[in-house]
Amino acid sequence: MWNENRPIYLQLKERVVGMMLDGLLKPGDALPSVRQVAADYQLNPITVSRAYQELVDETLVEKRRGLGMYVTDGAVDKLLSSERERFIREEWPAMVERIRRLGLDIEQLLRSTNVPPQGAPA
Repeated sequence: MWNENRPIYLQLKERVVGMMLDGLLKPGDALPSVRQVAADYQLNPITVSRAYQELVDETLVEKRRGLGMYVTDGAVDKLLSSERERFIREEWPAMVERIRRLGLDIEQLLRSTNVPPQGAPA
């Protein structure tokens, strides 16, 4: 369930981010309580709090005193923007190199995944 090579709080944060990107958590939705997540995943509550605090620091969620943590308006747009930038900067160059090494072209790749080329009818 947890990767031993990465801090658990970061993995938990990434799970919450994934839920936001997948539409499972929408703006205004409450995050499960720290106690609930700690109990469900058998984690130290401090670990859960640290993951949630990172989300607060990035303004993806907000603390509402006495009520809990809530997804902020614009969180998904902010995440999409940063994830797209990270993909282009970190992942895409390696993919391009692999495509080049294998001698593939874009039309071949799109056909193999049933994705029409840009501008082509679906």
